[in-house]
Amino acid sequence: MTRFGIALPTGSTGGSEFGASSLADAARRIEAAGFESAWTFDSVGRGTLRPDPLMALAVAGTVTRTIELGTGVFQVPLRNPVELAQRVLTTHLVSGGGFSSGWARGRRQPISPRSVSISNRASVASANLSTSWAASGRGERGRRVPRPHLARAAGRTARAHRLVGRLEVDRARGPRVRRLDRVGARSSWRALREGIARFRDLGGKRAIVTNVRVDLDSAAASPDGPEDPCDLKGTPEIARERLHRLREWGYDDIVLVPGRHEAAYLQQLRALCLSSR
Repeated sequence: MTRFGIALPTGSTGGSEFGASSLADAARRIEAAGFESAWTFDSVGRGTLRPDPLMALAVAGTVTRTIELGTGVFQVPLRNPVELAQRVLTTHLVSGGGFSSGWARGRRQPISPRSVSISNRASVASANLSTSWAASGRGERGRRVPRPHLARAAGRTARAHRLVGRLEVDRARGPRVRRLDRVGARSSWRALREGIARFRDLGGKRAIVTNVRVDLDSAAASPDGPEDPCDLKGTPEIARERLHRLREWGYDDIVLVPGRHEAAYLQQLRALCLSSR
């Protein structure tokens, strides 16, 4: 059965004023509306600046009890590997074990003063997380959570729940895909249709399509040809048909990015998601 998630507000999509309680309030409403997950996305050195994904999820984790929390993408190489491992595990702890981290290599930016290569920084961060995860137990939401000494290594390795970028994979990356639980993507309709077929063929398990923008108040429906971006801009009927299309292709999770997070609007979106099944 397809699961549906909502992106937490970032203050850049309009809607109500973005303030001190916006993240916590939105997280509560997302869970109350019946969605299975809440997500954040990273944006550093890309022309905009959003709330820190891990801090936002830590806030959400303290006010929710059942939903999964995840980063649709996180620019790993821009962070110090040791500091990042500590922050990820702390977020996993306060979320009760319901945290999934999506990683991206990103791009070289002048904001990173270190000379260490992007690949090396990502590898070091991955090693720190894998070691730290070994000292984990079970949390309230059924996932592994770090014990009080976050970085203590135990005698076995527990794999972190990680996502990698797009579904545009080829057979050369097959071994890597098979080692991962899930893959997230935001792309054109053609890339999503063809990508999930390759992902399944390579042995991939959980397929998540993220960053699906929603605008049910749009005066005109957005184009949805093969090369057009995947979104839900148009009437509820058009949005329902597009959600059904993604479900028919076999996506396990669909993460929506609404411009509003009022309780009534989220309930409308939830009803729309359920009616697409």
